[in-house]
Amino acid sequence: MQRIGLIAGNGTFPLLVLEAARAQGFEVIVAAIKEEASPEIENRGAASVHWLSLGELSKLIETFQREGVRRAIMAGQVKHKQIFSAIRPDLRLAKLLLSLASRNTDSLLGAVAKVLAEEGITLENSTRLLEPLLVEPGTLTRRAPSEQERKNIDYGRAVAHQLAQHDIGQTVVIAESVCVAVEAMEGTDATITRAGQIMGSLFGDASTLSRALTVVKISKPNQDMRFDVPVIGVRTIEVMQSAGASCLALDAGKCLLLDGDKILDAANAAGIAVVADPSGL
Repeated sequence: MQRIGLIAGNGTFPLLVLEAARAQGFEVIVAAIKEEASPEIENRGAASVHWLSLGELSKLIETFQREGVRRAIMAGQVKHKQIFSAIRPDLRLAKLLLSLASRNTDSLLGAVAKVLAEEGITLENSTRLLEPLLVEPGTLTRRAPSEQERKNIDYGRAVAHQLAQHDIGQTVVIAESVCVAVEAMEGTDATITRAGQIMGSLFGDASTLSRALTVVKISKPNQDMRFDVPVIGVRTIEVMQSAGASCLALDAGKCLLLDGDKILDAANAAGIAVVADPSGL
């Protein structure tokens, strides 16, 4: 059997990759990040699971080489703020961090991918085994976006594409063509929650701004599908409902629906419109 490595962050994404890899006949060697990965990864039939700290780049390489791994997939979120707070980088990672002109996600993970490649380990597209879960173009829910929501989407995409060029974030939250919140280190769900809190802080019924929020989550220009791929789960819909968001816009073919149809069922139940447009629109 062919072997494939899995660098596992948080959430269900790595569990789905592990399941899909096994279904396609791979032996899976898991490098589970202590600060992020779920203990459930131990119970999903991997050939072996190795727990590593986020800062142990040399140990990651040594583990994969010892296990005969030549191809690997990175799946699951690694909170960017962890890199600057919760880890002690080993000498190799410390040198890599010092060599970077900027420490955004693309620069950091791109540099890690380059180091892995130099050691004979190719990092492959994280969606390679999960293509059926990539969002298809069109309106995905029973309800299509309203005229105002479509205006919000158009405006939000314009803002998000400008921000994504600088690797600031992939999500913006819009109300009546006003940008309420922009994603930074905190992640999508926290950004949506913050937008809801901002709207809740507006006083009185006389506010000129609608409380209904539109969430726009895009891929980056020239999105590197090896890492930091946009993902949506049922939890995102629950957070949107709590924040008062009524519409979600995604990039077709570039975003994973981790919980499949359960996401759309939850959106339909909440009256939330979900739409996917071709990337760049």
